[in-house]
Amino acid sequence: MRLAGCGEQKANERRFKKKEKHASFRYPQGTCLEQNNNRILLPKLGWVRYRNSREVLGAVKNVTVSLAGGRWLVSIQTEREVEVPVHGSATAYLHKASTAISKNHAIVCVEDLRVSNMSSSAAGSMQSPGSKVRARSGLNRSILDQGWDELRRQLEYKLAWNDGRLIALPAIHTSRTFPECGCTGQGNRQAQARFCCAECGYEANADLVAAINAGRAGLARIACEVNDGVSRQQQEPTSVAA
Repeated sequence: MRLAGCGEQKANERRFKKKEKHASFRYPQGTCLEQNNNRILLPKLGWVRYRNSREVLGAVKNVTVSLAGGRWLVSIQTEREVEVPVHGSATAYLHKASTAISKNHAIVCVEDLRVSNMSSSAAGSMQSPGSKVRARSGLNRSILDQGWDELRRQLEYKLAWNDGRLIALPAIHTSRTFPECGCTGQGNRQAQARFCCAECGYEANADLVAAINAGRAGLARIACEVNDGVSRQQQEPTSVAA
């Protein structure tokens, strides 16, 4: 015995087309977009107002209009040129730079910077909110992207491999002291990258001034160590054979 299911239908019965849930049509060309006025030109329909959900970038290639959830939506496909993304890691570069420096220099002097403190959150706390948050946040990102701690670590062990030496010096006033006249003060560093001596008016890049001061301080430390070693040798008693 065959049971007729609810899905069966006689041949002479009329079939009604089901209403589609997602009706859509595409305009491959002939469209025009005015984002400032929030309107789009659709062929045979004319100018239609719409609400922008995001900025449309590039040249419009085609437009698709669709019905979903009782609302008409417009999707705009565009074409534009973008730069090839570059990986944020700077380790491949740090290895090359540290290898070249360690092979060509016996002594390298660096500032003993507390990178973790320098790159701490610029926002502060509710009790003590930070100042110039946007500028400091950008500086923090630059410090972390350049990998100062990693460069120092690589320099230290690579210089040791080549019988060299890394000298870490206090960073205080290195970029605020003029190497020639010795003038030191906060007024000498009027901007992040600008050094101007308040005494003689000498101007230079603040990083260059800091590098000169660090180099001289490193050489002075080595000279003191050599002199101390010579003094100790001269002071040690010598035994005289009877």
